[in-house]
Amino acid sequence: MSVCILGDEVHCDQAKALGIDFRSADDLKKLNKDKKLVKKLAKQYDVFLASDSLIKQIPRLLGPGLNKAGKFPTPVAHNEDLAEKVAEVKSTIKFQLKKVLCLATAIGHVSMSEDELTANTMLSINFLVSLLKKNWQNVKSLFIKSTMGKPVRIF
Repeated sequence: MSVCILGDEVHCDQAKALGIDFRSADDLKKLNKDKKLVKKLAKQYDVFLASDSLIKQIPRLLGPGLNKAGKFPTPVAHNEDLAEKVAEVKSTIKFQLKKVLCLATAIGHVSMSEDELTANTMLSINFLVSLLKKNWQNVKSLFIKSTMGKPVRIF
């Protein structure tokens, strides 16, 4: 998962020290609201983090491109640890409910223990159900599937 920091000097220096890609306000000004360049930037990264001071300027600097791509930056305060925030964002899953009848998301990986997988599964199912209007009444069935395995119905 690729992360980009849109930050002021302090956050850019921290990102450079951590080896994370970053863009300063000057770099964003160079894009000049060019739709193609903003779209290219949005495709390049999965998640964006932005300094509190810069987040208000992003719509003015980039236009609506990041918002349309569903990748509007998450704010980062100066007193927060940047490495911790990046780890937190990387470990977060995002459900986007549209008018689809089927939804798939990753809930674990091979090196996780059975307990961790169970906890992740319960957490993600409960969160997903909480997003629905009628909660469990809207769920017809739930399946768990590994990459190469057969799907197993759990509800």
